[in-house]
Amino acid sequence: MLLRSPHNCCFLCFILVLYLVAVGLAGDPYVFYDWTVSYITASPLGVKQQVIGVEGLFPGPILNVTTNWNVVVNVKNDLNEPFLLTWNGIQHRKNSWQDGVTGTNCPIPAGWNWTYQFQVKDQIGSFFYFPSLDFQRATGGYGGIIVNNRDVIPVPFGMPDGDITLLISDWYIKSHKELRKDIESGTSLGTPDGVLFNGLGPYRFDENLVPDGITYQIINVDPGKTYRLRVHNVGISTSLNFRIQNHNLVLVETEGSYTVQQNYSNMDIHVGQSYSFLVTMDQNASSDYYIVASPRFVNSSAWSKATGVAILHYSNSLGPASGPLPDPPNEYETSFSMNQARSIRTNVTAGAARPNPQGSFKYGEITVTDVYLILNRPPELINGRWRTTLNGISYLSPTTPLKLAQQFNIPGVFKLDFPNRLMNRPAKVDTSVINGTFKGFMEIIFQNNDTTVQSYHLDGYAFFVVGMDYGVWTENSRGIYNKWDGVARCTTQVFPGAWTAILVSLDNAGMWNLRAQNLDSWFLGQEVYVSVVNPEIDETEVQLPDNTIYCGALSSLQKDQAQRVNFSGASPSSKTIKSVLIAILIALLGSFIS
Repeated sequence: MLLRSPHNCCFLCFILVLYLVAVGLAGDPYVFYDWTVSYITASPLGVKQQVIGVEGLFPGPILNVTTNWNVVVNVKNDLNEPFLLTWNGIQHRKNSWQDGVTGTNCPIPAGWNWTYQFQVKDQIGSFFYFPSLDFQRATGGYGGIIVNNRDVIPVPFGMPDGDITLLISDWYIKSHKELRKDIESGTSLGTPDGVLFNGLGPYRFDENLVPDGITYQIINVDPGKTYRLRVHNVGISTSLNFRIQNHNLVLVETEGSYTVQQNYSNMDIHVGQSYSFLVTMDQNASSDYYIVASPRFVNSSAWSKATGVAILHYSNSLGPASGPLPDPPNEYETSFSMNQARSIRTNVTAGAARPNPQGSFKYGEITVTDVYLILNRPPELINGRWRTTLNGISYLSPTTPLKLAQQFNIPGVFKLDFPNRLMNRPAKVDTSVINGTFKGFMEIIFQNNDTTVQSYHLDGYAFFVVGMDYGVWTENSRGIYNKWDGVARCTTQVFPGAWTAILVSLDNAGMWNLRAQNLDSWFLGQEVYVSVVNPEIDETEVQLPDNTIYCGALSSLQKDQAQRVNFSGASPSSKTIKSVLIAILIALLGSFIS
């Protein structure tokens, strides 16, 4: 018999080994990045200033991955102060160790490096990363994140002809350190010096407002083609209205959720929010076209200089853009922006990271277990210092991160006593944490008592935006909730004198940051953490990383700086190796059978 030949037996054993290796590599791929964060010189508004670059780029490189990939980012801090990156919208399933905020991580000291390792588990969509410490985002350090669908999951629109990331932001010529001092002293940020597109200043649409010599963003396109534009407001505190002259914006996705596809002539994008639009190049290209990001909810003429303008350039364009900018919404129509926000709904028939439709999770039928009515207030003096509060508490960041204190059972670092409503007592500074119920279903109502639009973000989750309205929220307000197709996202706006309600399923164990995205509000204390502890042992929950940096009460555990990992551009995906091995296996089997 052929199979009894020693040679053939060895050959079959070799094939079996190849098969087992191929199967072993069938897990989710890894991508590796080696990033140095440093100060670089740039002139976004025509004046040289120090900005934070990632790998010498401002903005930083785009993190382009696919659902379930494992991401390894080795960050070297070449700044002169501590640094952390956070991944806005990445949920870090069962792994808040990688969240990159002060409640989960000790800062990376100047001259040190730290390696983030996380999986983009069951996510798709458009997100961004940014520095989370000490107002640093005001000086850059940010970049886009794209999480693509797996090939087996259909996208609910045709494949676009291009994919373009636009990072829009208000911008000051003052450094983040100077802005920090202003905020601490009670001085408002005032009017921005400009609005940037991908780190570049405005096209000279008005000689009286824009000086000559500023480098501006040009988006090159071909007529008749459709492009996906991923637009992120990575700014400091300004809501921006985004629009493209003579072009419709078809909204298709926001922060990981495919939306009902609707046409918009413009979109209000609030601080920390991300949107994806399909834009078809259907104009006659008699000239280039303006792309505009202008401040919203301001009525001072001083803000007219703070308008960001980029250029949409057709390959067959006959000349430069000229004439007035496309009109923004009327500032006095206060209901316009809220009605626009209410119109954004989840596409309940589309799959996202998994094949089941987004509407299969019927959030409107789930019993709420916890309700938090969270009220903010404008900055106020507490113990002689300017602070902002949520429910009368201004968050005090302890020297020992909450997650580490929880891991090592260190008493006195924080208290699980954040109130579910404003208490009748003086405002105070404290480290008070929300005690979340694992697998509970929480309702949070944000009541904005400030005079400006605020946006709020929750790490670790996508929540359902179910309602918003002007006035004071009451129990009766639940009557207008959208309990079917409210959009699931991670950052929501709350208009001044208004409320926004969200629902969130607390199925992700960890210590999660709930914060104001407006940097001035966040820096002065408008944040809180939600502790979600699984009472049972979960072997899949990520344990304390081997490369943890220790600080505060655990400083004695810190060893010398670990050896920096250099990936030197190695192939980022094990899929390539797997494919080659499977091809060899098939070829060998074919030759054996023949």
